[in-house]
Amino acid sequence: MINLIIYLLFTLISATICDQGYQSYFRREYSLVKPYQGSGMTIPNWDFFGSTIVTQSFIRLTPDQQSKQGGIFNRIPITFKNWEVVVEFKIDGHRKDLFGDGMAFWYVKDPLKPGSVFGHEDKFSGLGIFFDTYANQNGAHNHGHPYISAMVNNGSESYDHDSDGTHTQVSGCEAKIRGVEHDTTISITYADETLTVRTNIEGTNEFKECFTSKGVKLPTNYYYGFTAATGDLSDNHYLITVRTYEIDIPGHTNEGRENIIPSAINAEPQRDHTDDPVKPMSNLKFFFLIVCALIFLVLLVAVGIMLFNKQNDMNRKRFY
Repeated sequence: MINLIIYLLFTLISATICDQGYQSYFRREYSLVKPYQGSGMTIPNWDFFGSTIVTQSFIRLTPDQQSKQGGIFNRIPITFKNWEVVVEFKIDGHRKDLFGDGMAFWYVKDPLKPGSVFGHEDKFSGLGIFFDTYANQNGAHNHGHPYISAMVNNGSESYDHDSDGTHTQVSGCEAKIRGVEHDTTISITYADETLTVRTNIEGTNEFKECFTSKGVKLPTNYYYGFTAATGDLSDNHYLITVRTYEIDIPGHTNEGRENIIPSAINAEPQRDHTDDPVKPMSNLKFFFLIVCALIFLVLLVAVGIMLFNKQNDMNRKRFY
């Protein structure tokens, strides 16, 4: 009964006018609204894997433990061209300084594929929005973390963790999405081949633009999903609510969209991964190395002298 009331409520209020003047419609079958559970631990229209657990108030993708990954994907492919997904989520943990790795939103051809990219497979086909909470030491960037970025992939490119994806990203922005007390929300809109990401992370109920990128081509019949992963560092990664809207733009048609190859004209050109150059040894380290070498040499000489004297003593005893 509660689910029916929620469905009817959103059906009545979701046929609204977007900021761009488009009309949108709430799609319950692609959304996650509390309470999520059907019979037992199942969720209608959704599958999950790994460390994901479902309760009446949240979906936790990973616990605050090392080397965990979890995910949840919708079973029904998206058949409409233009859409918006509004996600309420939470990332926190027991550490104040060192934590990771992060979570991701996916719109991909092949769902439920665990892997190395925030819990999903590398070389995916589609769109990934990454909520990266840990800055890798090998990544030379001009931004801080946490960091939200987007990658459009045709199945041929790899996500470079050492550069935090900056070699293949469409765009991104810094966003303090971890460890906040109030609701944290992100809006991901794909309309008229334009990808727009907005955030509400300050508890003001106002969305601020993270980035907008035009010329993004995505096919229909792909699947929504969310994943998260921890490594040597860890965090809790929660989903609270997911609301999906179909956007209706006059004159747009969905025909033939399933054959489009994912691409983005503003994407950074992929660069081969290169290891960081070996840093020169500091004067202090060089000094300690010399001191250790001298100590080792002195000990070696002392042991040699002791063995030599012992051998001479044994030789003298033979003559008595």
